Amino acid sequence: MKIGGLEKLSLIDYPGCLSAIIFTVGCNFRCHFCYNPMLVWPSKELGGIEEYKNKGFSPVPEEDLFLFLKSRVGKLDGIVITGGEPTMHHDLPEFITKIRELGFKIKLDTNGTNPETLAKLLEQKLIDYLAMDLKAPLAKYELVVGVPVDCQKLLRSVKMVIESGLPHEFRTTVTPGLLEIDDFSEMGQVIKGADAWYLQKFKSDTELVDPMLQGKKAYSSQEMEEMAIIGSKFVGICQLR
Repeated sequence: MKIGGLEKLSLIDYPGCLSAIIFTVGCNFRCHFCYNPMLVWPSKELGGIEEYKNKGFSPVPEEDLFLFLKSRVGKLDGIVITGGEPTMHHDLPEFITKIRELGFKIKLDTNGTNPETLAKLLEQKLIDYLAMDLKAPLAKYELVVGVPVDCQKLLRSVKMVIESGLPHEFRTTVTPGLLEIDDFSEMGQVIKGADAWYLQKFKSDTELVDPMLQGKKAYSSQEMEEMAIIGSKFVGICQLR
């Protein structure tokens, strides 16, 4: 497993659990608003390894990761595996199995592009909590993520997440110029019946995949609340995060 970074303690990323966060390297999307370009483009020239470390990421050998995890047995409840996009890695099931053998619960963050891998993880009962990004209405997906998208695969993943029987959530980063309030009814239809949908404010005070968005003003809290009201018609809860 290619591990781009490790956050040793989080109180919020795994609901109800003290967790650590593992960041995998590489992503098959190029979302304009993404503020982890170091993970999206691991080979991109970003000013060298020191700048990479200064942005909060440092490659972690798998052996060192497991030494850390063993030292946290009984102190942490769960592990969040995020990216990048974790399902790009062929050894993800084996990697998760090794973590679960230490007694940790697993939360997986995914963009939903690899339903085959997701199905395998669910079949092997390797996941305890699922979080899937919902980037945009299907008609606007490619505009937002910057690459061609097989929307049928996304829909298969959505269905698996909702029908998994596991605690789950969908997340949307709301970026002005890419998403409008009128998009939320269409997006809500895609995930109708889901447990939760969290709307995240666009963050522009850092390096982004699309530098043209740096410094761009985010939607106001009131505007975000209006979007959440629309979203709440389709899911159990729809809140700002």
